Amino acid sequence: MRQRQVVTRSVRLLAAPLLLAGAAAGVAPAAASAASAGSVGRPGLAGPAAAFSVSGSLRGVAAVSAGDAWAVGYSGSLPGTKTLIVHWNGTAWKRVPSPSPGADASLYGVAVTSARNAWAVGCSNCSTPAGSKVLILRWNGTAWKRVPGPVRAGGYLLGVAATSTRSAWAVGYNFGGSFKDQILRWNGSSWKRVSSPSLTGSLLSAVAATSARSAWAVGSDGTGVRTLIERWNGSAWRRAGSPAAGGLDGVAAVSAGSAWAVGCTARCNRTLIERWDGKTWTRVPSPGLAGFVLLGVAATSARSAWAVGNDGGAKTLTDAWNGTLWKQVPSPSPAGASGLSAVAATSVSNAWAVGCTSNCTRTLILRWNGTAWK
Repeated sequence: MRQRQVVTRSVRLLAAPLLLAGAAAGVAPAAASAASAGSVGRPGLAGPAAAFSVSGSLRGVAAVSAGDAWAVGYSGSLPGTKTLIVHWNGTAWKRVPSPSPGADASLYGVAVTSARNAWAVGCSNCSTPAGSKVLILRWNGTAWKRVPGPVRAGGYLLGVAATSTRSAWAVGYNFGGSFKDQILRWNGSSWKRVSSPSLTGSLLSAVAATSARSAWAVGSDGTGVRTLIERWNGSAWRRAGSPAAGGLDGVAAVSAGSAWAVGCTARCNRTLIERWDGKTWTRVPSPGLAGFVLLGVAATSARSAWAVGNDGGAKTLTDAWNGTLWKQVPSPSPAGASGLSAVAATSVSNAWAVGCTSNCTRTLILRWNGTAWK
């Protein structure tokens, strides 16, 4: 069951490039869910509405203001994928140099707290599950530098969250004959492993934090068919009740009493949205026909949130929360299979969504201007 679910997960993540290498081993290879493939292309054209597209795919996005955002993924194709990081400076998206160690390197998640502090996580040697290593990069305001993870930290990191220069979380999984989720914490000077309450076979896809004492991590548990939600209470991670079967790929929190988690139902044939109201997680009705999945979520308040994904890898999907219900909002879907992997928002009139198009061989970036996605 786990192998089937993980391979399905990689497909819905539009992770074709590394799926071929990982499927035989029964693992959802990090690079598959990372995102940039092919030769590195031209820089983005200037102008807020100008399109940015290079060969590859983007897996994560984060923003601190309308003029400062980061997106990460991978470029190239097997063998030899390379990390990809692009930056929005308020006028254009441009590629920024990033370390890319190992035979195959990819990035899946990014978090930013200021113009001088950001994190990006993924893996090196991604296509070989037994030899993969976690990859952690940090932006210091001038350049991206590699930061050591815990000793012998193998596997993949899929999500990262930060609340300050001294507090950050990274989650994912490792593979030592079977899956096991892993949680790492940045204490201001080094990354350390933190115990997880999950079963063998579990996988964590995303993490969100509102303070050093409050964080959420989501994924799927060891049964392969149940959603997994864990909460950091300031001293330990504890499992939280989750009301649905399926898997969760994204989580966002605006306060200790308001959070969202998104993914897809068992067999990944319907969108899945769960809401934390401060006491319990509850499933919330979500738009989308059969085959639709959600991979990322962002919220700016209890009344404003976005969830993004795809309809089985053919078209982009963007859903908006208006404080009462979720509604599907039209979004561009360029020619060829297109999908969105992540979303970030700084206000009701500014949001970014990233993914890939052209059968996931080129990057895709969309912007919400308060009226429409462009």
